[in-house]
Amino acid sequence: MSAESTGSRGFTYWRLRFRAWRGTRPFWAGLFTLLGGLPIAYFPYAQLHLGNLTLAMSTTAGAGSLIIGVLLVTLGLTMWFQAIVRVFAGVAAILLALVSIPVSNIGGFLLGFLFALIGGALSISWAPGKPPRPAAEHHIPHQAPEPDRAEPGWAEPDRAEPGRAEPDRAGDPFPVPRDGEDPNVTETTAQANGGRNSAG
Repeated sequence: MSAESTGSRGFTYWRLRFRAWRGTRPFWAGLFTLLGGLPIAYFPYAQLHLGNLTLAMSTTAGAGSLIIGVLLVTLGLTMWFQAIVRVFAGVAAILLALVSIPVSNIGGFLLGFLFALIGGALSISWAPGKPPRPAAEHHIPHQAPEPDRAEPGWAEPDRAEPGRAEPDRAGDPFPVPRDGEDPNVTETTAQANGGRNSAG
């Protein structure tokens, strides 16, 4: 068994897999939104200990802060795993960030507010990339492609005799007149009597 078939994959393989996964969804928008929900939900329930002094930052709207923080984390995960609703998730994240200013310690001391606002804006503005198109071969319009000479059954076309006009090609916008034809007369020339039927 080879080393590749044993299932051992290196760091480069997983890095490329993660890069491909990240490129198909608003990754940074989801990350910023998720990070914005954490301080909004955490600070109202946090307590700072300064020596013997305990500083509680809880507010009367602690439950509202927790709900906003959990919703922002959920919206961040939604941007990652359901990119089809990225516009809705981005608008909801911006609205929740604005609501967190009066509800949750000025939006988690502006830290969660800014993260959620940036994440929502990135989610709204993100668009999936288009796959690269193969380079089109450059050719002259109305020119038949060159035949494959290596193809079996291919034969050299007969060369026209000198002085003899070649027949018209189908779809050629500039037809070559045949022998004995007036080059100024086309098939759409009107009749001399104006196209009226004469009564026999």
